[in-house]
Amino acid sequence: MSAAKRFEDLEVWKVAFDLVRQIYSISGTSPFAGDFGLEDQIRRASASAMTNIAEGFSRKSTPDFIRFLDIARSSTAEVQSLLYIARSQEYVSQEQFDASYETCRVLRFKIGALIRYLRNYKPTT
Repeated sequence: MSAAKRFEDLEVWKVAFDLVRQIYSISGTSPFAGDFGLEDQIRRASASAMTNIAEGFSRKSTPDFIRFLDIARSSTAEVQSLLYIARSQEYVSQEQFDASYETCRVLRFKIGALIRYLRNYKPTT
């Protein structure tokens, strides 16, 4: 793995940003946009995943980065759970649900892989 110089260089952050764009797109349309509580919660959860990756990266401490990645992974699971509510209320189509849920699944996998990498990384001296 090459050393990222900016959080924007991280593949995991890029996937998180894709998720944010998806969630903002589907939650900004009627009738989803009329459910202010759910709209706000799912948007905050998706943004939390993305911003915790960035914040953890900026800490420059591996244990801190791992802690923030774990929060990002939990926020992604929150988005997945909230998508079920949106689908059950017919705020999103099955196709929208599937696409966003899959992005969450990929993101959680990539976060987990990065956590494992960071836990096992031994710098050469």
